[in-house]
Amino acid sequence: MPSFDVQSEIDLHELTNAVDQANRELQQRFDFKDSGAAYELKAKEFTVQMKAEVEFQLKQMLEILKPRLAKRGIDVGCLEVKDAETNLAEARQDVLLRHGIDADCGRKIVRLLKDSKIKVQAGIHGDKVRVTGKQRDDLQSAIALLRTETFDRPISFGNFRE
Repeated sequence: MPSFDVQSEIDLHELTNAVDQANRELQQRFDFKDSGAAYELKAKEFTVQMKAEVEFQLKQMLEILKPRLAKRGIDVGCLEVKDAETNLAEARQDVLLRHGIDADCGRKIVRLLKDSKIKVQAGIHGDKVRVTGKQRDDLQSAIALLRTETFDRPISFGNFRE
């Protein structure tokens, strides 16, 4: 029976490269010279922590980071920007990169496929949704339907099996 997986994954290597590029740009920009501003990647939590002197610089740093991520193929729709934490010495802000299909998004995908009357079955398997059907055409129409819908994170399709 043909099947495919709906997933939301971030390439950790590309994320590391994007953060490194953003750090290099910070070092070269005149308005950030000797300010101690930096990006710090926490790879296990998929979080980028921005550190700067004032909150205004954090906003500028976010606008530097977004195009670097987009250029590396990471959708900026998966960014969740937390509130800034400021004190007299510095300002910090976490940017969380959402990945994986959580339970709410998985239920939304399953409900969407069931309501569409396409002859496929969908089941949540951890952080992926497996879609199976008897015909390849049904799976292709399910992919087309899911591409038209908007979710809170970017989705991709993989592991297509005949």
